[in-house]
Amino acid sequence: MALVAQAPIVVGVDGSDCSQLAVDWAVDAAARHGRVLRLVYATQAERYERGASPSGEDRGDDAETGRELLVAARERAGVRRPGVPISAEVRDLTPVNALVREGREGTVLVVGSRGRGPLTTMFLGSVGLGVAARASCPVVVVRGERPALEGQFGRVVVGVSGARGEGAAIDFAFREADAWNVELRAVHAWPGVATEDAGQAEEAEARAVLARAVADASGRHPEVRTDLETVAGAPRSTLLWKAGSADLLVVGVRDRHGEDGLRLGLISHALVHTAPCPVAVVPRR
Repeated sequence: MALVAQAPIVVGVDGSDCSQLAVDWAVDAAARHGRVLRLVYATQAERYERGASPSGEDRGDDAETGRELLVAARERAGVRRPGVPISAEVRDLTPVNALVREGREGTVLVVGSRGRGPLTTMFLGSVGLGVAARASCPVVVVRGERPALEGQFGRVVVGVSGARGEGAAIDFAFREADAWNVELRAVHAWPGVATEDAGQAEEAEARAVLARAVADASGRHPEVRTDLETVAGAPRSTLLWKAGSADLLVVGVRDRHGEDGLRLGLISHALVHTAPCPVAVVPRR
């Protein structure tokens, strides 16, 4: 695909191993979609980790650290995908604010599943969770080990609930499957019932919900191999199970109300923290 001047794919850089995997995922995506890769470093992550005050000396040191990390990230991305245009920016903001702002002009935001230093678990909550809850564009939280990031399964999985506005997540999943030239598996979980007759009726309704939900996107991407699957079970555990054989799991985010975790909803929140593969969180229309 020819590279064109369009909205970039934005990735957060902090020098951690997880950040490096996020850069790898993002530059692969930029190459597949013909996009510019934009690398962003937020200086206030440094000061937050150290518990230091935002003095002028701190800002200068943090900016220099950021420039060094961005040079390394640019080199890494350039070796992996030569020819992908790359831009880089040091922003004197918190990681969440920096990435959310960049996402206004971007097509996708990419973050690692953990930061660096002793507060890594908390940083997933403050960065990955915060960005996914607030961004106006899709956010990919890069999870899993390296083999899971190399397309070993040949499959994108999208969770479908039948709720209003989730067409954006389904469209995103179809576009990714098309760009990767892999199968799309659309999964709809429905609660089990006590009797066989009732179960058959519920399953038939679940299949109808799933077929209606993907019809438009499927029509726009007829070349994508599509598997529709209904499962009797809880959505969270079902999607976590299906993520075990996926290269990317796509979920929609609920309406933006409340704290960050509540904005995502319980299912998306849990998957961002526990899925064994990268998770794309897509705002509903």
